[in-house]
Amino acid sequence: MSLGLLGNKIGMTQIFDESGNIIPVTILKVGPCVITQVKTTLNDGYNAIQVGYGNVSPKSLTQPQLGHLQKSNIQPLKYLKEFRVSDPNNFNVGQVLNVESFVAGQLINVTGKSIGKGFSGLQKRHNFARGPMTHGSKNHRAPGSIGMGTSPGRVLPGKKMAGQLGNKTTNIRKLKIVQVNNDENILVVKGAIPGKPGNLVSIVPSK
Repeated sequence: MSLGLLGNKIGMTQIFDESGNIIPVTILKVGPCVITQVKTTLNDGYNAIQVGYGNVSPKSLTQPQLGHLQKSNIQPLKYLKEFRVSDPNNFNVGQVLNVESFVAGQLINVTGKSIGKGFSGLQKRHNFARGPMTHGSKNHRAPGSIGMGTSPGRVLPGKKMAGQLGNKTTNIRKLKIVQVNNDENILVVKGAIPGKPGNLVSIVPSK
């Protein structure tokens, strides 16, 4: 049974298929991940598997985090994430998961934090058209009217305005696995995924 895994984005490149077509791909270093906890409806109210990834020094974790892992005799891990499952009885604490659970041609969903681009204006953030650039124009890149002067006489919530762009959790669905390297725990995925090289990503099979 396939379960979600954690990994890091290595970067993007391109490969050629049998017909000579160029395919843009992203290289992911996935796992190995360790099952750190099995949650059941009887004990926790829902079925889920907690997965840990990334060995770190014990000094990098708090005492509660260390105690949680030491309870199951698991080495200190930097990242923990839960994945919902229908039947948790198929998994055991301490079980190691890697890319062998994925196959070429399979569709996956990849979640990561998008690249932060700071405070951005309306043209960059929301693809607004700019104002006229002719002599006398005073709204080259200004937002224009942001609300009415009469009732309700305020800026309505959700109005598209300038602000923080990027640095948000983003999910890309139904990406196709092109290649699987079991020796190096590498996934080659068609297309782009969120974030910079080195970013933590979560990979789950598409439904």
